[in-house]
Amino acid sequence: MIAAIRETPELKGSVSAPPSKSYTHRVVMAATLSKGRTRIESPLFCEDTEMSLRACQTFGARIVYGLRSITVTGPEKLRAPAEPIDCLESGSTMRFLIPVAALARGRTVLTGSPGLLRRPVGPLIEAVQDLGAKCTSESGYPPVTIQGVLAGGKASIVGDVSSQFVTGLLLACPLARRDTEVTVTTPLESKPYVRLTLSILKKHGIVIGASAGLRRFQIPGRQSYSICDHVVPGDYSSAAFLMAAAALTGSSITIGNLALEPEQPDSQILSILKRMGAKVEVKGEEVTVKGASLRGVDVDARDIPDLVAVVAALGCMASGTTRILGAERLRLKESDRLSSITVELRKFGSKVKEEVDSLEVEAPHMLKAAEAESHNDHRIAMACAILGLVAKGETQIRGAECVAKSYPRFFEDLRSLGGNITVS
Repeated sequence: MIAAIRETPELKGSVSAPPSKSYTHRVVMAATLSKGRTRIESPLFCEDTEMSLRACQTFGARIVYGLRSITVTGPEKLRAPAEPIDCLESGSTMRFLIPVAALARGRTVLTGSPGLLRRPVGPLIEAVQDLGAKCTSESGYPPVTIQGVLAGGKASIVGDVSSQFVTGLLLACPLARRDTEVTVTTPLESKPYVRLTLSILKKHGIVIGASAGLRRFQIPGRQSYSICDHVVPGDYSSAAFLMAAAALTGSSITIGNLALEPEQPDSQILSILKRMGAKVEVKGEEVTVKGASLRGVDVDARDIPDLVAVVAALGCMASGTTRILGAERLRLKESDRLSSITVELRKFGSKVKEEVDSLEVEAPHMLKAAEAESHNDHRIAMACAILGLVAKGETQIRGAECVAKSYPRFFEDLRSLGGNITVS
């Protein structure tokens, strides 16, 4: 699919933020591990979460779809699927399921699309092996073969590759045969996502002891997940692109369905926008952003990797230099995201300096339209789209269909705010 975006003088109106992808993944897994029926209101239906839903069905969960809800009934015992599970491009599905699959008797094979097969899972495989299950792969990358049963014990895991490794262990280890101690051997990045996992587990009656810095977890074994209904909050990481579009175009828009909760890590976009000079007003679950002259800022991305692309795009219209630090893990996303951002932003005329773990962005005198590529990366496609709103001429984004991975209505919502967008 090609998205064509022309310069748009002003955006106006209001939209609702899509539901949180991170929350949806986690509650679907927790519901599958619960004995009984869990109702999930306002889940996100996108390519990634559909992978988790389908995978959980193969383990025995019964899922009933409503108009704006799903009901998940967990099985008495997880069953290993007869066929390999294709996780497509969903890293969350793959990394959460590796430990969860070790709870099922039998052999489970997890695979995915070429992009997912390039994302490392070696440290998680070693941790699952240390906890008593058989877990193998080719050189630490998917496909992965898991054969239970998870016994518990002691395991260590790195914290600077993916916090999803930790979340996968936290989901599975309460059901292990004995107590588990997990030690994080390097500083844990994306801590708010692990806190989100702990919050959801607590709602399901799971007890986990966590150190203040989230470097050590004590997990009693033989626990049971209790049923708990959920309402999925809005997704700040997706809504951030709409907020940035308002800031870039000097417009005023309102985005609803954005509860300001501690476990919403990407709500940091609000403070980043304020620091850059945009006006931000929060009333209840509505956020109004008004554009103004933007200035460059320094941003530490260690806990907010999903905001890197949008902050880089904002830097293309900000005076001075925007520096994004602590971002090396983005080289292991759907694309090498630091490289992809650099390549695409330069097409618009921005000056971008790329280091191993950082980016520096300087705005040009004027942004020019670009022939952009999505790199099959939803956040790259959305970043290019909002730049297209302020670039002179018509910007075309190839492979724009990848936004369906996290925000299927992105182009539709942006167009409803006045964006000059066509897709074909």
